[in-house]
Amino acid sequence: MTEPLFCVTDQELSMEAVSNMVVDRNAGAIVTFTGTVRELTYGRKTISLHYQAYEAMAEKQLKRIGDEIKERWPDATTAIWHRTGHLQISDIAVVIAVSTPHRKDAYMANEYAIERIKQIVPIWKKEQWEDGSEWIGNQLETVSGVPKEGKEDDHR
Repeated sequence: MTEPLFCVTDQELSMEAVSNMVVDRNAGAIVTFTGTVRELTYGRKTISLHYQAYEAMAEKQLKRIGDEIKERWPDATTAIWHRTGHLQISDIAVVIAVSTPHRKDAYMANEYAIERIKQIVPIWKKEQWEDGSEWIGNQLETVSGVPKEGKEDDHR
């Protein structure tokens, strides 16, 4: 059985495994993005993160992003895996791999993917700091409201 291209899982992620899913003999480029848990965010020390997702919908939205990429870059192959559960500093939270015949398209499609994830995929994280915690997740199509100014979320 082959692994799905779009997945939400509580298991550790492998950049190499996700990248291998998009290998194509006609692709001259494979661009990967690996989002990891960082220790400092706006000068605040992060202890850990906890991700939760509406998994069935999240996987549908990840596939939707892959379909959108295919429309814009027809020769692209995309794989996106996102982790849920408790993550420590430097753990991998998301891996995006895009292959295309030419590198510029792969770079652009990969950036498109991470921005769309933040907009439409129902995944939320709880940041645990030394002095407190907060749930973060304001996907435009899943939660109403306006993001906090100056707090653009780039963990994933």
